Amino acid sequence: MALYKRGKTWHTDFTVNGQRFRQSLDTTDWREAQSNEKELIAQASAGKLAPMSQQFAKLGFTEAAERYMESRKLELAEASIKKERQLLVQPKKFFKSELLARISAERLLAFREWRIGQKVGPAITNMEMGVIRRILKKAKRWHLVGGDVKPLKEPRTVGRAMALDEKLKLLRLAASNPDWQTAWLATNLALNTTMRGCELKSLRWSDVDLMGKLLTIHKSKTEAGERVIPLNSVAFAAILELRERAKGFGGLEPGHFVSPACESAIIDPTKAQKSWRTAWRQITRAIECPRCGRIQTPAEECRDEDCKADIRKLKSPTAKLRFHDLRHHAITELAESQASDQTIMAIAGHVSPRMLARYSHVRLEAKKNALDALSRLDPDRHSSQAEARNSKDEQTGYDTKHVTNGEKRGMVPAELLEKNGRHEETRTPDLYRVKVAL
Repeated sequence: MALYKRGKTWHTDFTVNGQRFRQSLDTTDWREAQSNEKELIAQASAGKLAPMSQQFAKLGFTEAAERYMESRKLELAEASIKKERQLLVQPKKFFKSELLARISAERLLAFREWRIGQKVGPAITNMEMGVIRRILKKAKRWHLVGGDVKPLKEPRTVGRAMALDEKLKLLRLAASNPDWQTAWLATNLALNTTMRGCELKSLRWSDVDLMGKLLTIHKSKTEAGERVIPLNSVAFAAILELRERAKGFGGLEPGHFVSPACESAIIDPTKAQKSWRTAWRQITRAIECPRCGRIQTPAEECRDEDCKADIRKLKSPTAKLRFHDLRHHAITELAESQASDQTIMAIAGHVSPRMLARYSHVRLEAKKNALDALSRLDPDRHSSQAEARNSKDEQTGYDTKHVTNGEKRGMVPAELLEKNGRHEETRTPDLYRVKVAL
């Protein structure tokens, strides 16, 4: 039994015989609210009050969606609330004021077909259906219709790892325009730390250890994402450049964001950057005129007045590259560098080896090079080395204790690794060592 306020009005939330009742008491006076609550509890005990689920099922979809969102405020983060609201935009347009109790499986399938007719992908459609399912579950209606509504099959997208020339070209293009500086620095950090976009945006200066060259991720997609990442030379240079830029607008307080919000040319370091989507799209879609070398957006002819070359067939190889693919690319390079699974998971924040296998997809070029290395082995030299080893074993014998102790002498104590982190296996390799000209 509980009384709580929404605005200035008192509400009640109580349970009788396993049934939950929650509704407004239509008063701003606390004593009157107590009296009204006792009356409702008496009615519920006598079976004269409909439980919350039955009342909820009598609401129209739009009103039910709003009440559902209100009830989720205490359960979800702000970003998740925003996402759920966005996913409810189209269902509200379709169902409007249709009562939840009258929404059938046929209506749900009709909504899905309507969305597919709008050329919406199966992933988005499934997410929208997920919010509808949660609303109908709240109304105790989903079990009546859910058996006939199966999720659409989604294409399995593992992510993309770029070829070396694509990566270099992307970085060169991003550095060519001062308006893309934020996106360029974010690109360098993502490629050299495996950080997600949300992790970059939520990074504060209090999370940056310049002396130790470390980043601490306090807020991530999962608990495993909360980690400490050593900075290699490229990532450290990007942080220093962000710091120099922050000096210009006084944004170096510990609580200030490394990537601050900027609206109407006004920078607010107390707020995180919402997105660099526009700059990212321009970078990934930009092309270079083969005749004059001008960097520009795709068009029928070159924008240079003295060139006017036909560029209608030119297309950037990174045109459909997502910012999240930079994380995929970084993890792929870590996998190709022969770092252990434990090291990669510690850097990237993965939960399990299965998740690691989903993201780190070693490229065909690396596979081919690995197999080519096998063919370059000299059979005769390999055979002679084996014979020499066998001969030595026959002369000296196999001393298990000596070998084991030798291995122990080469090991670094775990507590020492934890203290200074200087073992080669725990360092983040420089994923990108090529200097990009600004």
